[in-house]
Amino acid sequence: MPQLDASQGDFELARYLDGWAPAPVTQDDPVAAAPVAALSQVLDQEATVAGEGEPLPPLWHWLHFLEWPAQRDLGADGHPAHGHFLPPLPDRRRMFAGGRAEFTAPLRVGVPARRTSSLAKVEIKRGRTGEMAFATVRHEIAQEGEVRVTEEQDLVYRVGQGERRSGRFGLDLGEAELSDADWQLIVCPSPPLLFRYSALTANAHRIHYDEPYARDVEGYPGLVVHGPLLVQLMLELARREAPGREIHTLSYRLRKPVFVGERVCALGDLADDGGSAGLRIATRRDERHATAEVTFA
Repeated sequence: MPQLDASQGDFELARYLDGWAPAPVTQDDPVAAAPVAALSQVLDQEATVAGEGEPLPPLWHWLHFLEWPAQRDLGADGHPAHGHFLPPLPDRRRMFAGGRAEFTAPLRVGVPARRTSSLAKVEIKRGRTGEMAFATVRHEIAQEGEVRVTEEQDLVYRVGQGERRSGRFGLDLGEAELSDADWQLIVCPSPPLLFRYSALTANAHRIHYDEPYARDVEGYPGLVVHGPLLVQLMLELARREAPGREIHTLSYRLRKPVFVGERVCALGDLADDGGSAGLRIATRRDERHATAEVTFA
């Protein structure tokens, strides 16, 4: 059972989270081929990346084990108002901060899978904008009785609107600058891309498709590109540039948001020994919106 870590001092959020310990849950999924084919088209792949019985690329399991709450159960921001691993905080706002994964064997399309999820850790920290609750959810995904993917996702929760973001982010729609990175992939996210990715991942957060909401309520200068999409772009870069190499471990961190219309550069550098690679997402505004490291089997 995870313990609440609030060792840095007295926290207001602790009174809401003390004793919160949701039990593990399991979920079954057929790992259908249709979503894989659909995302292949969304990412402009020349062919479907995996058909029936074939190995699923790393993180493409994010197309599966989806949850579709009733419309009445969504909050004003489009996120579910209630959920098994959503902490009992008032006026809760969620951000995807990062995660880790280990791939001991590839999942295969069309083979029924079972995911066991548990709350691994809860922490409360105080930052520049106030208190934040960090919750880490651990997933183990098995096929044919064998755990093939172990994943941890770090989610950050704030209470209330917090400080306005207006003016904190610029928007630079100019050409991407040249990089000397070993691997490079340039993408210019558009509203249709974000809409289609939201649909494929059951993500109804309004910052990805409702520009007036993103601008006037959340204070962003435009639609926000999904954090998971940035991570998948980094993994797709590694898959494209290191064909035949199986990714064994992944760690990633989401640092600063990217907005529709900006030229996004997925960049990567292979380690000298060839056993790992460092990846990042860059724009003209910042060289490290997201970072990742992968090791190869």
